Amino acid sequence: MADAFGDDLFSVFDEEQAGSSKKAAPKSAAQAGKSPDQAGKQQADSAAGRKRDADSDAPDELLLGKRQKLETVSAEEINLSELMPKVKAEQVETVEGCTHEVVLPADEEYTPLKPRVGKAAKEYPFILDSFQREAILCLDNNQSVLVSAHTSAGKTIYMVDYFDPSEFVLKFETFFFCTQVRHCSGSPRKAASDLHQPHQSSEQSEVQRDVRRVPGSCYPSMLYRGSEVMREVAWVIFDEIHYMRDSERGVVWEETIILLPDNVHHVFLSATIPNARQFAEWICHLHKQPCHVVYTDYRPTPLQHYIFPAGGDGLHLVVDENGEFREDNFNTAMQVLRDAGDTGGNAGGKWDPKGRKGGTKGPSNVFKIVKMIMERNFQPVIIFSFSKKECEAYALQVAKLDFNTDDEKKLVEEVFNNATDCLSDEDKKLPQVEHVLPLLKRGIGIHHGGLLPILKETIEILFSEGLIKALFATETFAMGINMPARTVLFTSARKFDGKDFRWITSGEYIQMSGRAGRRGMDERGIVIFMVDEKMSPAVGKQLLKGSADPLNSAFHLTYNMVLNLLRVEEINPEYMLEKSFYQFQHYRAVPGVVEKMKKLEEEYNAIRIPNEESMVTYYKIRQQLAKLSKEIEEFIHKPRYCLPFLQPGRLVMVKKEDLDFGWGIVVSFHKKTNVKAAGGDADPLFVVEVLLHCSKDSVKNAATEAAKPPGPGEKGEMQVVPVILHLITSISSVRLYIPKDLRPYENRQSMLKSIQEVQKRFPDGVPLLDPIDDMGIKDPALKKVIQKVEAFEHRMFTHPLHSDPNLEAVYTLCEKKALVKNKILLSNSSYFQHSGSFLNHVVLLCVHSADELLLTEMVFNGLFNDLTAEQATALLSCFVFQENANEMPKLTEQLAGPLRQMQECAKRIAKVSAEAKLDVDEDTYLNQFRPHLMDVVYTWANGSSFSQICKMTDVFEGSIIRCMRRLEELLRQMCQAAKAIGNTELENKFATGITKIKRDIVFAASLYL
Repeated sequence: MADAFGDDLFSVFDEEQAGSSKKAAPKSAAQAGKSPDQAGKQQADSAAGRKRDADSDAPDELLLGKRQKLETVSAEEINLSELMPKVKAEQVETVEGCTHEVVLPADEEYTPLKPRVGKAAKEYPFILDSFQREAILCLDNNQSVLVSAHTSAGKTIYMVDYFDPSEFVLKFETFFFCTQVRHCSGSPRKAASDLHQPHQSSEQSEVQRDVRRVPGSCYPSMLYRGSEVMREVAWVIFDEIHYMRDSERGVVWEETIILLPDNVHHVFLSATIPNARQFAEWICHLHKQPCHVVYTDYRPTPLQHYIFPAGGDGLHLVVDENGEFREDNFNTAMQVLRDAGDTGGNAGGKWDPKGRKGGTKGPSNVFKIVKMIMERNFQPVIIFSFSKKECEAYALQVAKLDFNTDDEKKLVEEVFNNATDCLSDEDKKLPQVEHVLPLLKRGIGIHHGGLLPILKETIEILFSEGLIKALFATETFAMGINMPARTVLFTSARKFDGKDFRWITSGEYIQMSGRAGRRGMDERGIVIFMVDEKMSPAVGKQLLKGSADPLNSAFHLTYNMVLNLLRVEEINPEYMLEKSFYQFQHYRAVPGVVEKMKKLEEEYNAIRIPNEESMVTYYKIRQQLAKLSKEIEEFIHKPRYCLPFLQPGRLVMVKKEDLDFGWGIVVSFHKKTNVKAAGGDADPLFVVEVLLHCSKDSVKNAATEAAKPPGPGEKGEMQVVPVILHLITSISSVRLYIPKDLRPYENRQSMLKSIQEVQKRFPDGVPLLDPIDDMGIKDPALKKVIQKVEAFEHRMFTHPLHSDPNLEAVYTLCEKKALVKNKILLSNSSYFQHSGSFLNHVVLLCVHSADELLLTEMVFNGLFNDLTAEQATALLSCFVFQENANEMPKLTEQLAGPLRQMQECAKRIAKVSAEAKLDVDEDTYLNQFRPHLMDVVYTWANGSSFSQICKMTDVFEGSIIRCMRRLEELLRQMCQAAKAIGNTELENKFATGITKIKRDIVFAASLYL
């Protein structure tokens, strides 16, 4: 293919590329065994080709060429049998109501489970469900099991009781393990009690069971150290294993599972997950032992799902107790929502920032539904909202209602007073403490992460005792706390996930709606879903009837993990990645990738291009022109150049990814300020209001992200849409007169005819603003790009194929072949990712947790040496505060100085990471260290009261306490680090910091202890 390119094709780049072309090319494998003369001759023969590769700067040069074997692995070269995990699955016959499978090593024959002989290890006062009996049978046969069942189905209590007959309540973020018939149980979000004591029970067995409790974060370190206790562990229980997908906590779970010895058996308890067998296959592959899967989607208390359209006045049953989706009722509810939007909603023709164009849910709707629930005796009810402030606002709306009797009020007050008796008189006067009691006495509760922990636990106790009838909570209440209600109410179908407003997923809906229906108390549970914007039946059915979220690995290496692995002779980071569930899931994708590669290679080899070498030359010229056009667009899009020309009536081209809206008309533009999370400089964002031709469906949906151009042959509707500046791809020199009032449909549609008339007048294309002559851009870099454009246009117009009547058809074939080749390369990349490019993963995954690296740099650079204990403690708060705050405090120099030093150190790490080819953005890296509570922590460490520091910030009281408790844990780790390097002064400083913050309400004991 090299002959297809003239030596002067890319000569326009010679001057600027001269320096780079002198760099020596790396010696190839083919040259390695040749003599210097042979190698030199081969280098000389290919020098021109390499120069053109560098000069062209075109990635498409890799995509086309003579018919030759790909330089990457082909599908035929891949041996799937060597890659795929060697496991097999057998179906186990069971009773109706659950499914039972077992995953075995491929070379092992399945032996049926032996039924229990004699008395059961644990007797229950009720009949066990089928899935419980199957799971216990696995334990009787000393085999690992994954139990996957709905929330509140009874997974935890019988499983823990099997090992330990004493009263058992799980503790937040703890692992339990015991010797002999021993177990370790971990749950990242559970609540409650004391250490179990060794005991012996002839009723169960003659084996002594020694049960201990350790913090979950300490458990992997015990495995790394080879703790004597861990060598005797026989069973491990992982409760709520589906939280292994959590990006923060999941790593500890997966790390623990990988490090456990093969002779240890496991019990995994999980909510329903669609890929339960895949997880069991990983356990079998990892530890070379059978792993059973006992799965049930049976719900003892069936649910009825209703929709309440905002602006309407009734409920619509959309999923009945048999699980049938009633599409007619769903469509009726959506029509009510649309009618409410047409009469009283956002009918001005512009887009609501949260995507709503229906009735407003307003105060009256929540009040109305809660009142109806109480009148029909459907209480207790959990009302889920997706923000702390909304929870409190809705609770205050229904505060005029009273759901408790006088006797219940007295009980509430007694429980509340007993719970808060440990607080000081000053802490009892905190606004949160004073304001919550009147609500609680009325049977109304609030539960979110911003509450004081002691209040949150009090509310949980009152709710479990039936003294709270309406609980307003965030979604965290649905995670790990077994407190069901008769009714669940959703106040919205959308949530903000930190980046955008989106529909809640079916998995999130299942988790929260699963709190409805109390076993043995309710015939059916009731779920009410408030919807304030139209959704299609497909979206509604997927949300209400979709499957649970799969268990996908969130495993990543941390610097701390890598250092621990370096201390163990037989384990390294590559080993951890090879054994991770993350890698196992990629293994499972390999057959599909290989099949895709085969089809693409066949498609690529089937494409025949006439006069291919000459066509390739022409193709690359046009590709270079397209690339240079984008460079010119970047100049034009700079606000200082384009904003003066975005007058009303200006024609602009709008394109968002694959959605090409064509020409639209500028109505206006405005500037928004996007304040960075850590209080950095303001980042201006320009939004242009453009009259665009949109499909009628997207207009009815009225959500910015749903705006779409009309399909082929579809008669759309002109609509004013806010467009971010960078989505404007072209600015025309044509301006049109637009009506002053664009609200009437006729006025907007008349502008569509005007655009079509302009396109008729300019059949060769609507004229664009010239960046130099019209816009007056005098940047030398732009002139250089335009010179390159002129040079390539000259080559294109003089190319013999440019006047060929079949040019476009052949060019389309060329584009297709380039696209297929690109897909092959991507498939190869995907194959290597799935099948074992482990060292790359080491580099990429380390950046997920760089805090240890920054803290180490700060210690060895002496950043803490000159700080007081209070200053050091305040500075470390930047590492543990993770929430957003509206206000950035004005720090005094005694805090601002250390903060600047820390940020400079972080910048150096970001720079070194970038030089090491790590994908680290400096701003993003710096913004994860948030100084919003530095002054609060500093003031608290200096002895101020909690009420005083709460007045210094808009952060919720519970969030402050959570930050302080995380800070205490970090200070303990810093003490250990200082001790390890022999810096006694620094160790004492961090220890002093602990004593300064560990006091009063911030570290009040849990009510569950």
